[in-house]
Amino acid sequence: MSEQQKYQPETLAVRAGAVRSQFGENSEALFLTSSFVFENAAQAAARFTGEQPGNIYSRFTNPTVTMFEERLAALEGAEQCVATASGMSAILACVMGLLKAGDHIIASRSIFGATINLFNNIIKKFGVETTYVSATDTSEWQAAVRPNTKLFFLETPSNPLTEISDIAAIAAVAKGCGALLAVDNCFCTPILQRPLELGADIVIQSATKYIDGQGRVLGGAVLGSRKNMEGVYGFLRTAGPTLSAFNAWVLLKGMETLKLRMDAHSANSLELARWLEAQPNVARVFYPGLPSHPQHALAMKQQKTGGGIVSFEVKGGKEAAWRVIDNTRMISITANLGDTKSTITHPASTTHGRITPEARAAAGITDGLIRIATGLEAVVDIQNDLARGLNK
Repeated sequence: MSEQQKYQPETLAVRAGAVRSQFGENSEALFLTSSFVFENAAQAAARFTGEQPGNIYSRFTNPTVTMFEERLAALEGAEQCVATASGMSAILACVMGLLKAGDHIIASRSIFGATINLFNNIIKKFGVETTYVSATDTSEWQAAVRPNTKLFFLETPSNPLTEISDIAAIAAVAKGCGALLAVDNCFCTPILQRPLELGADIVIQSATKYIDGQGRVLGGAVLGSRKNMEGVYGFLRTAGPTLSAFNAWVLLKGMETLKLRMDAHSANSLELARWLEAQPNVARVFYPGLPSHPQHALAMKQQKTGGGIVSFEVKGGKEAAWRVIDNTRMISITANLGDTKSTITHPASTTHGRITPEARAAAGITDGLIRIATGLEAVVDIQNDLARGLNK
């Protein structure tokens, strides 16, 4: 075990991957350059063929991006991380790098609306079909297996209902049919959940969310074994959905406070969820940290806390939900999440508005559903902001 592997997550989030230049800087250096100069033609040739390690072109090699990749890989317990321009480009790189025409995906129907659109409207055009199953019923995953099934894909907790998938059980089904399991770990980050330790083969991160933590930049990542990342990196090198050096530098700074923030987001969310359960105009609250959550026991087994996302259904449908949202004065009305600022959105008309009504109904996304990404404000202020609309 290396010295770095002995460190706790909060230490890795501050120290892992950092490499000092000849100037001996303490903060990670930002390398804003499109290309790198070689000492001679022989060195250039050796770099391009891979015979000699080193930087070539920032589309696929940049020291700041490499530091980000190594830090996130250390946190997730992965052999390799491939950084991308956004969370969606990470999913695209994963699928395009690992699958081919004629392959089959099994995915949870409880995934981000843009991911569903990616699978249905773009990936399908390249001859890869997707079957959607329950996030929580492992038998449906087994029943959906075909001879050409190559990838299982899920989010846990799911967006926006925070359904919890049994990663270990679904991983066993995937291994039984020779498929890979990819887990979108955006809601938990490696601070709260490490899917690779539970049997997953690949982890997807939208670093835009909690990894940054302050709503500043876009970023994504695909993580796993070097063998599985070979095709993903090959796609990135050629197609170029690249994480910029500047964004990588911002994300490195964000990771330094990741443990502190995830603990605070979780504590605020649990308190908010308990308060929402007591409100007369709230029909139901979805939060893994609550004993009322259907997969509460599983969540507490594979996650360290309930996380920072609370969804709740108000009585009165879309009109009542929009009234709650429109009466807020502090909470940001935006579909992003993972920010220090609390955000609020109506999933049926925003994040999942482009999928069919039938698909929304199958995923349990009603017109009365509201999603809160709990920020780091005082919980009483978040409660008061929501109460204004809830009490009307």
